[in-house]
Amino acid sequence: MNQKILLAEDDPNLGDLLKDYLELKGKFDVVLSKDGQEALEAFRKDNFDLCILDVMMPKKDGFSLGKDIRKINQTIPIIYATAKGMMEDKTQAFELGGDDYITKPFRVEELLLRINALLKRAAKDKEEELADKFEIGDYFFDYTSQIISYKGQQQKLSTKEAELLRLLCLKKNDVLTREEALVKIWHDDNYFTGRSMDVFLSKLRKYLKEDPNVEIVNVHGKGYKLLVS
Repeated sequence: MNQKILLAEDDPNLGDLLKDYLELKGKFDVVLSKDGQEALEAFRKDNFDLCILDVMMPKKDGFSLGKDIRKINQTIPIIYATAKGMMEDKTQAFELGGDDYITKPFRVEELLLRINALLKRAAKDKEEELADKFEIGDYFFDYTSQIISYKGQQQKLSTKEAELLRLLCLKKNDVLTREEALVKIWHDDNYFTGRSMDVFLSKLRKYLKEDPNVEIVNVHGKGYKLLVS
């Protein structure tokens, strides 16, 4: 099945051009709405994979539309399009939960590249969100039950330990930045939460010490890496 895009654009010529191009080159199903209110009604009736919202529209502008869409769906990728190049517009776009911003006039090829990049990222985020079971060398980690198993022995983890180990597993053999871990788990990256995370890392190292092929290492100035050889 083709992925479905909601395109809110009040310029009929540009709207038809984008719809035809994306359906032909991108192989998407595109629902074109000529104003913000019509687009909101379309969004409520159907399931979409991505939204492209013109900012300057009658009845409901793109920013108001995007705000209403975010009340319904927190994660759907949104691209704002506008003839304005004002920095405050770009700031507002991202403050309202927009994922990207493109200024008119733009090349349709560039828009397609941005769409594909956002959809790829959204698919990866969804895959990571669903991942809850991991093999770590000779260990098996079940995130849902918060248990590490090793040769018949089990170790129950605290919620914070399980969340931290899951992030390390998702980045296995790659760097998990200190800032990402602190913001995603503690929703803060100050000194005190950082010290708290260091304690949890020490505990995880202890839990994983039986397998010499598994190690959590510090990456100076960046973060941590779960090495599995």
